[in-house]
Amino acid sequence: MPEPATFTEFCNAGLWPGVGKVLAADLTAAGIRGPRDVNLATLSKLPRVTAKRADRLYTSWIGAGLAYDVAELLVPEEISIRWVARLMESLGENAAQILRGDPWRLLVLPEALVSQADQLARSLDPGVRREDPRRGRALVAWTLNRFAREGHTATSAADVAAGLRPFGCDPALSIQASMDAGEVVPVPDPTIDPLADDDAEFEPGDNSDDMAESRLGETPWIATLSLAEAEASIAENLARLQATAKPLAQPAVVTASSKGLDSVQISAVMHAAVHGVSLLTGGPGTGKSRTVAAIVEVARAASVVIALAAPTGRAAKRLEELTGAEATTIHRLLGARGGPVNSGDRFEKNSENQIEADVIVIDEASMLDVELAAALLESIADGTHLVIVGDPAQLPSIGPGRVLGDLLDTKVLPTTHLSTLYRQSEGGSIARLATAVRGGTVPPVNDPTHEVVVVTARSSGEAAHRVVQLVTDSIPRVFQTPADQIQVVTPVHKGEAGTQALNRALKAALNPGRGQVRGFDKGDRVVATANHLDAEPNGYANGEVGTVIAADDNSLRVAFSVGESTIAGKALNDLLHGWAITVHRAQGSEWETVVVVVPAEAGNMLSRPLFYTALTRARHHLSIVHAAGPALARAVEQIGERPRRTRLWSLVREEIGSLS
Repeated sequence: MPEPATFTEFCNAGLWPGVGKVLAADLTAAGIRGPRDVNLATLSKLPRVTAKRADRLYTSWIGAGLAYDVAELLVPEEISIRWVARLMESLGENAAQILRGDPWRLLVLPEALVSQADQLARSLDPGVRREDPRRGRALVAWTLNRFAREGHTATSAADVAAGLRPFGCDPALSIQASMDAGEVVPVPDPTIDPLADDDAEFEPGDNSDDMAESRLGETPWIATLSLAEAEASIAENLARLQATAKPLAQPAVVTASSKGLDSVQISAVMHAAVHGVSLLTGGPGTGKSRTVAAIVEVARAASVVIALAAPTGRAAKRLEELTGAEATTIHRLLGARGGPVNSGDRFEKNSENQIEADVIVIDEASMLDVELAAALLESIADGTHLVIVGDPAQLPSIGPGRVLGDLLDTKVLPTTHLSTLYRQSEGGSIARLATAVRGGTVPPVNDPTHEVVVVTARSSGEAAHRVVQLVTDSIPRVFQTPADQIQVVTPVHKGEAGTQALNRALKAALNPGRGQVRGFDKGDRVVATANHLDAEPNGYANGEVGTVIAADDNSLRVAFSVGESTIAGKALNDLLHGWAITVHRAQGSEWETVVVVVPAEAGNMLSRPLFYTALTRARHHLSIVHAAGPALARAVEQIGERPRRTRLWSLVREEIGSLS
């Protein structure tokens, strides 16, 4: 494909900061058809472009040069131009150079096909062979990453081999090449309890050739080095915190700070004051927040520093409101930086620059994946008390691992489970329904308070119609709830009742417009699909929902719960309309009113954790638009947490069990 096509696609995709679709359409008329035509003189000929703006555009073009280098590789092979930003996020600024050296690194993107990587390789070197060791290593990583996206942190070599065979590479040689390169390590069978087995076990990170060869012959389990090290690091640091902790306060101080709590809740506060690591779990309405507020009071009484954090901005804000103490996101607590997602320098806080706090409380811990949890644990100093709070009935993390579930399964950490429902006047019906779903049943809803309302629909099309009716008319009229306080949650993106169709319908009803900046107008609700914590002035995280308060000059000003941010350039690609979002994206956040859609096309996605997570996003009112028929009750009854192959539980048992 000729250079002008690459240039046109690059500009139309918004990869040249400051150039929107309108300005991109004017480039050709000004004689700007390719990179060689970009200079101050030609830019000054553009309509409505002053000399000052031309200078800004020229500067931003120079800054976009590395991205253009990636586009020059992708566009001629008809590979999506939208992958440019994501490849640079994954591989770093020198992504083009890395791809030229190893074109199969394209497979770091989940959507990339092996055939596309092969095609890119042939375009760069027509003589390349499918037996190329780079290809084998990339295919092993690609296969393991597919399992990681399902939550697994370890996979049997046999399963990896089965995934490799259709692509014509030798599994044993490819796995061995990956281990020789230090990208993959053999690990012990994650199904074996180390405290019940006296046999010596292989430690993650030991990559000796003799051990690798012998374990391959026994069809071992393998893991990417990063995930193996993350799980090992979590276990080691949990053991370190348990071993170095000293009591924060005397029992009398704990009792005095826990007035109004029941005996189970007080035991959780006592665990937090005495132990280096403790777990607190429970569903909505069981008093987790009141218990955390008491832990805050103990810290204040003991004159020690406490830090509260949660995975999302909304969860942090809610934690702050309920405890009266400042709370932040985990990424902000760690001082997240920009740069490649796999960079070892992602956070300012680390083992050498640790968080300055005596007590750290992490809420909504079901969302923690192993890599974020490892970064957090490494950043906590000796003697700090860590309290991990969450609801294990919710969906596990989007990233690999099941940190909260694994820690509970170890049965070696002090744990308090709250089960008594206290929230009767505020969200009582929602809490009772959640408790029933958590137990595997979907009871009939007969709620005279109308906190929970079920609207049945015969099809997904009818469900979508009902959703728009509820958001634009019924709920605002009956409950005096403004539409901007109503959040729609659905399991799927596609289909008549998926996020894409619902957002189109809700935009047309609530904020019609031509989409001034990349499809968005002032007043639109949006959701972030990636972290941009370096955005000015406040930054925002993946999953944050906000409202566009200004739209001009190929940029948006969005008000999120954590504050306003300006979004421009390639960051606009990480934004979607947010009146309707998926259950996974809603996790960790709550809204006053939630409309949960259960369409027929949810199909195999339906499960107890998914429905439970969806309905517990609502604080005061929940409307359920139900179009899945008996499939929902059947899924809640039969489909619990989908198994994940992880090693954290066994590593923690081994590390902490050895302390006792």
